This record gives sequence, structure tokens and C-alpha cells, in this order.
Amino acid sequence: MAGIKDVAQAAGVSVATVSRALSGRGNVSASALAAVQRAANELGYVVSSSASGLASGRTRNIGVLVPVINHWFYASVLEGICTALMREGYDTTLYQLTKDTTQRHQIFSDFLQRQRVDAVIAVNVELSETELVALHALDKPLVGVGGPLPGVPTLQVDDEAVSALGTSHLLSLGHTRVGFIGGSLETDVDFRIPSRRRTGYERALTAAGITPDESLCVGADFTMAQGYTVAKQLLGNPATRPTAILAASDEMAIGAILAARDLGLNLPTDLSVVGVDDHELAQLFGLTTIRQAPHEQGELAVAMLLRAIRKEAPARAHTLDHQLIVRSSTSRPPTAT
Repeated sequence: MAGIKDVAQAAGVSVATVSRALSGRGNVSASALAAVQRAANELGYVVSSSASGLASGRTRNIGVLVPVINHWFYASVLEGICTALMREGYDTTLYQLTKDTTQRHQIFSDFLQRQRVDAVIAVNVELSETELVALHALDKPLVGVGGPLPGVPTLQVDDEAVSALGTSHLLSLGHTRVGFIGGSLETDVDFRIPSRRRTGYERALTAAGITPDESLCVGADFTMAQGYTVAKQLLGNPATRPTAILAASDEMAIGAILAARDLGLNLPTDLSVVGVDDHELAQLFGLTTIRQAPHEQGELAVAMLLRAIRKEAPARAHTLDHQLIVRSSTSRPPTAT
């Protein structure tokens, strides 16, 4: 296997020049850079990440903290992060923060403290004061995606505004009985996202002069299966069921659509449904939704983090845009036609 000395000899330059050329650190003339890259390609030379890390003090490895990995939103954010990091030559180390306090303590007191990462991205994880202290003690660039973390610049969507927009769309069509499928106690752990989306829903109703009806609000776990189950109960009584539903995620909204179909309801004639996310299945179901582009959130987090690592610009908190995407799952209610 060819070494750095072989590359230097083939390129007709010093070992130091090869090191600067292949690491991207230091000044190298265009002709020397081309000669080194050509020699490295011909010899099949690959830079040793461990050796490069010893020399530079960097591992080219980013730690990512997430609460779950089997939900579409988190998987999409992770895909955006991994794609962007790979493009820049960085590895990803994933840490899933469960409710297990022993496991969480091990991550913050052991794994992250081993100095194996150059920076950390926290995706929708709410941390205790002790965990935040440990995270800041790493003295590494930090970026959050989701709810605010003290002292950590974060990319986030205004969840109240998101659900208020979805509710306002239904109200503008003439719906006055709008149901809400939000989160359960188990899903309302990190940053109270389900609660904030319910707050936005209630805010829009109140602004329209409609008193929120507790009987029209149900909770689920952000999956299609539970969305289906709770929607079937919500829609089961023809005398009390809503004419529209806002779901706090597209997966629960799709579950509600399937429940409505099983009850013999036609969309959007008998029921209008709005979700949040713009899930990959949203278009297939004709689902009107609020797009928040999780893949792009992941890529933006990496771009912000790399600027901080390279000391090009300090990471700053940023509120992300969201967009109403109107499809065929919403229309005026029968009484408004």
C-alpha cells in the first residue's frame, strides 16, 4: 500500500507539501496541488483519518443526538445531516437519547467525553441542566435542530405558527368544528412540540371567535396506526364529529384519512384533513399539509456547524420557514356550499 512518502516522490514535492495539499490546510500552489492529487490517484493513496486527526487535533467526526430514529421526521433530518457531512468528508456518530437515565449518563459522561467528535448536533432533544453542562464542557461547536437549548444556536420551526396556519386554512374554508389530533404524554417530552401545536390550533380558533372544544381534541403517538385509532373514535358519532381535522403530523393525518374511509366518509366532501411535515406519502394521499422540510433542516444544521468549525462565522439561532401545501384533502364543508 502506497504511503505519503511514495506520493511525495511521485509528485516531486516534499512530504509536508503532500500533507498540506491533501488535508486542505496551508498554502499549496495550484501546480503542486494538481501533481499531488494526480500522484495520489495513480497510487491509490488514501489519507489516514487517524493520522490526520493526530496532526490537526480533529477527528472529522460529528456526534448527533436524537430521541428516536424510527420516525419519518427524525430519519429525514438524519438523512440530511449524513448526506451533507459525507459530502464534506465527515463521519457521523449517532447517539439515541432514550428515557433511560443510565444510558443518557453514559453518553454524556463517557462517550462524548472521549473527544471522538469535532462537534455535536442535537435533534429535538430536551436536555437536563447536568446534560447541558456536560455538553458545553466539551468546548466543541454545538448546533440544535428543534426546540431551544440554552446556549446552543438552534434551527427551529415555529410550531405554534405551523398549526395556526393549518387551522386557519380550515377556518377560511368555512369549517367551525375542527378536531385536533396531537401528541400523548409520552410524545410530549422533548420541547413540548405537540403542546405548542395544540396552542397554535386553539389560538387560531379563538382568533376566529370559536371556543376550543376539548371533546374534539385527542392524543396519539405520531404514527399512522394510532392516528387511525383515535380518528375512528373522534369520527364515530355522526352527531358530534368534526367536519375537519388538523393532525400534528402527516402520519397521524394519513391514519385519520384511512379511518374516515373505513367509516364510509368521503374526502374532502364529508371531512377535510390537514397534516404537518409534507411526508413522502402526503402527495399520494392528496394530503394538504404544512411543509417543514426536515431533510433541508439537517443540511442547514451541518452548514451552520461547519462554518463554526472552520471559524468562518459563529453559529446563530434561526427560525425556519414553513409553507402551506394545498392538495385534495381539504374543501368547504357541506353546510358552507
